[in-house]
Amino acid sequence: MTRPTDLSKVRACLTADVPAGRSDDDTVRRQWWAALSVLQEELLVGPGSERGIWLASPLPALYAPALLNHLQGWVWAPESVEHLLGRPSPLLPAMAGQLPGPGAPFERLSLREQDGSDPLLLVITSAVQVGLCLDGPAAGRRLVVRFEPTVLSQALGLIHQRLAEEAPLQAERLRQELQHLGSLQSDPQLGQRFWPLLADRLAAIAPSVTLQPQPQRPGESTSSAVSGELALLEALTHEVRTPLATIRILIRSLLRRQDLPAVVRQRLEQIDGECSEQIDRFGLIFLAAELQRQPAGGEGGNEGGGNGGGGTELARTDLSVLLQELAGLWQRQLARRGLNLELVIAPGLPPVLSDPARLETMLGGLMDRFSRGLAAGSTVTLALQPAGSRLKLRLSNGDRGQAETPSRPSTEAQASGERPTRRAVGPVLSWNPTTGSLHLSRQATQQLFRRLGGRLTERGGSDLTVFFPTC
Repeated sequence: MTRPTDLSKVRACLTADVPAGRSDDDTVRRQWWAALSVLQEELLVGPGSERGIWLASPLPALYAPALLNHLQGWVWAPESVEHLLGRPSPLLPAMAGQLPGPGAPFERLSLREQDGSDPLLLVITSAVQVGLCLDGPAAGRRLVVRFEPTVLSQALGLIHQRLAEEAPLQAERLRQELQHLGSLQSDPQLGQRFWPLLADRLAAIAPSVTLQPQPQRPGESTSSAVSGELALLEALTHEVRTPLATIRILIRSLLRRQDLPAVVRQRLEQIDGECSEQIDRFGLIFLAAELQRQPAGGEGGNEGGGNGGGGTELARTDLSVLLQELAGLWQRQLARRGLNLELVIAPGLPPVLSDPARLETMLGGLMDRFSRGLAAGSTVTLALQPAGSRLKLRLSNGDRGQAETPSRPSTEAQASGERPTRRAVGPVLSWNPTTGSLHLSRQATQQLFRRLGGRLTERGGSDLTVFFPTC
């Protein structure tokens, strides 16, 4: 009897002739996440990435929405995932032999014990072909990345053989997807591009043990210490966002099932919402840290032109429509904390100059920043109205007496513009010791809005206003 094809054979194919590893598991996991970032943010962009395939184990490795929307995926996941609801029915879409449901980001198949649990990923587009895996014993772990066509062709052959054994329909679909790609362009310089990018990414997310604070000598600049803080902050935001994105993919896969009990669906939707909210929050923190690391003068406002700070291209944006589209999401988020939303938009408002993609996330962060300290039962009023040659977007609290702002703010709080209960945590974050929540500092929030063409003002934490230039 022919022995079934295990994914361990695919991993062995990728690791053939690769030197033994010398790292521990924590180190190679950090390398894995950095490699995924380089792959999705640097290599799989531009022409040639509109169509392709990806195959992963034991969980989805890709998290970039654009890639998940355009590429066809197959994921071998552990059987234990199927018992999430306490029953053995499959909870992820497209089990072996089934066609995918509408909009499914990947096909799900069962992982066998012999397959191993180390991460494995193959991505094939017309412009980029790459295979990644982790491998090795506890004291000799390694990240393996292969671009050679002969190696990847052999690995794909093994995967096709595995699919043919357990899911013939999916094997045929894989073959068709590869045919539709046509001739593949293998860039011989791809590996030379990848490794320096990976080194840069790892340098930016170095382990915290390498960022020990050093005593400052008399007259010594604090820029190096601040740079270390920002590097650590960028590393933490990356480490949080990436697994959250994977969790969200799995949750949305579960939500596509039609036989989920109502209470389970409700809980999964809540988890999805929380994941999205935190991904956006940490995305803003990451962007704010990046802006702080730019040279002085590299960022600034440009309220009348077509270019924001940091080289951001601004475009005509219908802020009225954007707010109406986001109102439902914000209402659900606020409702989880017992808050209400009132939306007041003046009629016939002109478009503004901004970056609509980032503005949506930034407005969500502003809503979160404003509402976190409000007492349950409060109402957040969001008003948009004309103000001369600009539009004024104002967030206010109709129940100001219930806010956490003391009646007599301290001098330090008045000078910084923060709510008096907030304390600065470096140049990017502020901390509310009453609620235990972290937020972007007022300075960082203003800097981000300047990049989007706006100007933020804050009064005591109970009134936030952003002015946008009109077209």
